[in-house]
Amino acid sequence: MSRWLIPGLSLRTAILLGLLLGAVCGLGVNLLGGSALPFVPPLLAYVTRPLGQIFLGLLTMTVVPLVFASLAAGVARLGDLKKLGRIGLKTMGFFVVSMAAAVVIGLVLVNLIRPGVGLSDETRQKLAEVTRDQAVPGERKPAQFGIQTLVNIVPRNPIRAAAEMDMLGVIFFALLFGIGITALPARHGELLLNVLQAINEVMVYIIGLAMLLAPVAVFALIFSVTAELGLELLRMLLLYVVVVLLGLGIQFFGTLPLLTGMLARIPPYAFLWKARDIAITAFSTSSSSATLATSMRIAQTHLGIPPHIAGFVLPLGATMNMNGTALFEGVTVLFLAQVSGVELTLGQQGIVVLLSVLTAIGAAGVPGGSIPLLMMVLASVGVEPERIGLILGVDRLLDMCRTVLNVVGDVCAAAYVARTEGQTPAAPIPGPSADGKDEQGATPELPTESAAR
Repeated sequence: MSRWLIPGLSLRTAILLGLLLGAVCGLGVNLLGGSALPFVPPLLAYVTRPLGQIFLGLLTMTVVPLVFASLAAGVARLGDLKKLGRIGLKTMGFFVVSMAAAVVIGLVLVNLIRPGVGLSDETRQKLAEVTRDQAVPGERKPAQFGIQTLVNIVPRNPIRAAAEMDMLGVIFFALLFGIGITALPARHGELLLNVLQAINEVMVYIIGLAMLLAPVAVFALIFSVTAELGLELLRMLLLYVVVVLLGLGIQFFGTLPLLTGMLARIPPYAFLWKARDIAITAFSTSSSSATLATSMRIAQTHLGIPPHIAGFVLPLGATMNMNGTALFEGVTVLFLAQVSGVELTLGQQGIVVLLSVLTAIGAAGVPGGSIPLLMMVLASVGVEPERIGLILGVDRLLDMCRTVLNVVGDVCAAAYVARTEGQTPAAPIPGPSADGKDEQGATPELPTESAAR
């Protein structure tokens, strides 16, 4: 589904065109009088807002099954860590630490720059009216920080927790379910794993179908808000993009090279230079999964990471290590909270860090895979998930950039694990030539699927 419905037009290009056309048309209507024009209220009520609601509904309905299936299956597969021992523990430890660092960087930037602050009361009221009809029915209770938070993590009724989009409850039940699978006999455990994997793949397919509607939906959503709010919101959206890119840049050029230099003993920017082909592939595909083959090859031939380590860390990282996604989620939640006039306490921002890391682990490694999970994080802190429509138009550019950080973070983790296992990453291994073979004429051997798992 990389191509849109118009032959020769990529989905990414179509979404950006939808954003630009929606903004231009909405601004034009706003300058001419906005809602005072006789045709605007019916257009918003019967065309643009319903289109946006349908798109957001398609994304929202995938949230709970996607979170549950992804996390439960991921934990169940990590039952193999009992066999893999220290390699698996080091890998997961690096993943969690690097993603938490990314989220903290993003939250610090949002609190310092405050891109969502500054809307007038009148504009904020109009924004609330624009999204009110899109709201999911039911009362939302913002997450609080304290002893009751720990108590509420354990859901009395997991089905009710899912219906109310209680993020912590769903995640806790999914983690326990995955752990329980590891205690089952092999044939029963494998059966449940196959079911969870099938559910995950179906949800990813539905997201793919929804993304086919994205260009039209983005046009409708952006038109609806700009026709009502004009340039004021677009200026804030531009500042939001700058904050996300700044955070991704700090993590990419600062944190990851620092971790690589300290933990893997590879000169920081030599590491980035050797990983440049991985970054280019990730940027062009917007998919951690599609970049995996390139990551495997570069990790072994350019960085000297042993096949058994690359074959374990990189496939696991393509599913669970999402530095860029975690940072993006943290920034977006606080930005939309600021736009909505919702003040998040330090404790609630701590919950955002936790949920951003956990949902990044559960995000599908495909374009747009993090959007449904992000909506659930928003609901957990008392922000209407439908506000996600404000940033959908610029998400494609941000998705390309954060995927680069995701996959380079995987290679950084592999280099760290290789170093701690007594290997020497970045050893002078012959690099690939133009035909994909190394300088000795041999094609580098990549791990098989079974070895990767």
